[in-house]
Amino acid sequence: MLDEKRTVRMSRFLSMVLRHQPDKIGITLDEGGWADVDELMAACGRAGRRLTRADLDHVVATNDKKRFAFSEDGRRIRASQGHSVEVDLGLVPAEPPGVLYHGTAAATLPLILREGLRPMSRQDVHLSADAETAVRVGSRHGRPVVLEVDAAGLVAAGHVFRVSANGVWLTDGVPPGWLRTLPR
Repeated sequence: MLDEKRTVRMSRFLSMVLRHQPDKIGITLDEGGWADVDELMAACGRAGRRLTRADLDHVVATNDKKRFAFSEDGRRIRASQGHSVEVDLGLVPAEPPGVLYHGTAAATLPLILREGLRPMSRQDVHLSADAETAVRVGSRHGRPVVLEVDAAGLVAAGHVFRVSANGVWLTDGVPPGWLRTLPR
């Protein structure tokens, strides 16, 4: 069983490999972002990151953000969202709650209020269904600021939303007029 420190390190490593740099360890993701579990474990071993199936099961089961998912047969794994490499997660359009939230660092607020939310290096803008999650996300980058997103207004204006397996709401962008800074 992995201790807490190793679990976090392995989760970060898997995020890097399954979202951004599969080629770093010599694996290829299919069009849906899936990697073969046996190939992933072998490639991790070759890269000096020994990983057993029990370790992988533990990381997937205990990740607080449910960043990873197994295929129904358990033979493939992928990141639930957040890819910078081109993948199609097969997520269908979904009706979001009327309001969603985005957590960011205070330092980025002027740019966001001027240009809106953009995917940057990712494929989609990530939004939370609750402000508390957005605070945690924003805290990773500095003093957190939470933006309220008028999701209902965006849908009425023709924007499309999808929701990932772990409950993160995804859209291609949010123009500044649909954002409001929440007081802290």
